[in-house]
Amino acid sequence: MTSFSPGDRVFGYVEGTFGAHAQYLTIPEDGSLAVIPADLTYEEAAPATEGSHYALSSLLRAKVCSGQDVLVNGATGAIGSAAVQLLTAVGVRVTAVCGTPDLELVRGLGADKVVDYTAGDFTDDERQYDIVFDAVGRSSFGRCRRLLKPGGIYVSSELGPWLQNAILSLVTPIAGRSFDRKKVVFPFPEIDQAMVRRFARLMESGAFRPVIDRRYPLDDIVEAYKYVETGQKIGSVVIVVDHASRPG
Repeated sequence: MTSFSPGDRVFGYVEGTFGAHAQYLTIPEDGSLAVIPADLTYEEAAPATEGSHYALSSLLRAKVCSGQDVLVNGATGAIGSAAVQLLTAVGVRVTAVCGTPDLELVRGLGADKVVDYTAGDFTDDERQYDIVFDAVGRSSFGRCRRLLKPGGIYVSSELGPWLQNAILSLVTPIAGRSFDRKKVVFPFPEIDQAMVRRFARLMESGAFRPVIDRRYPLDDIVEAYKYVETGQKIGSVVIVVDHASRPG
């Protein structure tokens, strides 16, 4: 091992090879991990990659750039709350959609305008956007098309009914004028060490912090899953391992 030193506090992301919650995990030194910024705890850093890497992959696929207008639907989930912060960090004007209890939270993440979905349909907005990012996959290109500027992009965190987002990502760029050059793009999220280090830098600079809803001890893992399955969580739920129980 040359990239890290004994005693380094690290965080990261592993997909496809795990199947349980545990105190220990082995991962190659060139895996998706990085050193935790000095002012963060393990609990604060642990949720910094999961929903966030989906958000970043989607925004990179949509080729977001400074000065654009972007609408984020579902701004309080792990993906949406990360997207709002990532967009704000690159100088994008963000309109975020969320429920009444979370309006101030989302404003605090950097959104320029917050839309309360309980007060009306966000697709009735008179404004138009360069990008509409559905971070919860509950809308569609058909519903959001009128919100897009000519040449605008719709991107979703989900495939949509009958895999429509994947299909439309192939059809709409070719159709061109038939859709006023509005199109769907669909990301295939990947995460590597460079991306995790990017999140480390963003957290160190203060441009990004994962939103944490609740913390559960490992003994209450069942209750944690039950809460997540309610669909009401904000940001991420963290499982806390009792470090004092580690063998010496």
